[in-house]
Amino acid sequence: MKIVFVVDDSAVNLAKAKQTLEGSYRVITLLSAEKMFALIDKITPDLILLDIEMPEMDGFAALQKLKKNEKTKYIPIIFLTAFNDEIREAHGLELGAVDFIAKPFSTPILLNRISHHLRIESLINKQTQLLKLRTQELEQLNTSIISIIAELVENRDKLTGEHIDRSTKYLRILINAMIERKVYSDELKQWDKEAAIASARLHDVGKITISDVILNKPGKLTKEEYELIKAHTTTGEQIIDYMIKQTNGGIFLHYAKFFAGYHHEYWDGSGYPRKLKGTEIPLQGRIMAIVDVYDALVSERVYKPAFSHEESVRIIMSEKGKHFDPKIADVFFEIQDKFRMEANGPCQQ
Repeated sequence: MKIVFVVDDSAVNLAKAKQTLEGSYRVITLLSAEKMFALIDKITPDLILLDIEMPEMDGFAALQKLKKNEKTKYIPIIFLTAFNDEIREAHGLELGAVDFIAKPFSTPILLNRISHHLRIESLINKQTQLLKLRTQELEQLNTSIISIIAELVENRDKLTGEHIDRSTKYLRILINAMIERKVYSDELKQWDKEAAIASARLHDVGKITISDVILNKPGKLTKEEYELIKAHTTTGEQIIDYMIKQTNGGIFLHYAKFFAGYHHEYWDGSGYPRKLKGTEIPLQGRIMAIVDVYDALVSERVYKPAFSHEESVRIIMSEKGKHFDPKIADVFFEIQDKFRMEANGPCQQ
């Protein structure tokens, strides 16, 4: 049964409203807005009938307070008023009331208005839930498509094996550890963490335009070949920009653009493509830099054997403040055993 709050400083009005409504709704009567707010955290009504003229806190002030609370902002509010005042009515509607009913109210009008607004609210809720479901399905589809694109890039590069899957797992470990230690936590808390981690799968998407001959060359690259490899950062950004334009964006792709474009920038400004320095480098790039290098070090390549975890950690820490953000490098060092466990097998998160 739907719950209706009736808030009025007149006991007579409350009694009449209760008598009128209690056969169809669960009715809770309250003599002031203060009493309503004392109860509303425990019981959330489906609709509120709210008197305007009340001592201490009037109906307009109560409505404004309701609209500021995330829990109560969408509850339909119908004002009860003894005044036939167009200015007051316009003001109430502007504040978010859905209707006005004149006092003394007619029983049929009161029942019909409440029934009408509850039906509207029910329809809105159903459509909202349907929209959320369709949005989730679309996001899942987009993620699947992007994962396939990332795998296509991965499969062209014989050197990197399962680099994308491993680096995604390392990224989750490092981000969680940074949040726990309050390292750049203010910024990280603003992220959609799951979208950010998933989007990192596209960090090397720019490699899709590089020739297989260069991408899988077993020997040392020429200067010209290395410049082509370096271009995968800006090419990746361009590809993701195109995706954003075609799909109207989405936070997933915006995160992906930062991972793709900035994961080869160095803390000391000697990286590429823009030679950014320090915190000029977006946080996505600074985090991915450590993850990317660690996986490259502990993985076998045709031009080198896999380094041990210990040697890989030593190399990364020797680049603290040069290649890598010192704060993030320190977090990596503290939780390096989790990287070791993931490198050797699945790590429990």
